Amino acid sequence: MAIELTDDATKMTELYQKAFNTGDPNVVNQLYTDAAVTVWEPGNPKTGQERKDALAEFLALKPTMNAKLRTAYVAGDAALLVVDWTIDVTGPDGTEEHHEGVGNDVLRLGEDGKWRFAIDHPFGN
Repeated sequence: MAIELTDDATKMTELYQKAFNTGDPNVVNQLYTDAAVTVWEPGNPKTGQERKDALAEFLALKPTMNAKLRTAYVAGDAALLVVDWTIDVTGPDGTEEHHEGVGNDVLRLGEDGKWRFAIDHPFGN
């Protein structure tokens, strides 16, 4: 499944939530630059195949995300989004888990005029 990228940085939170909730890492990965960095675990940034593998492993648990854009700052081909988010998931041991935070996302505008995540830092507050 392909997801339609956007030329409006303020739409990326909504687009990410939609992609994430498909549970398909291939759909979510379309929203990232090739060199994207994620910090899903504080102090443990991931990039490249390591990022993709961690995403696939987590999405296999079928988490559900809700996200709301708090504010956006756009400067040319870069944007900073501040996002309130929650994720509910059943852990590998069957325990229900609820996670929430305020994320900082840095976006880059591609040559195709579409925005993609360059830095995904859900614990940026």
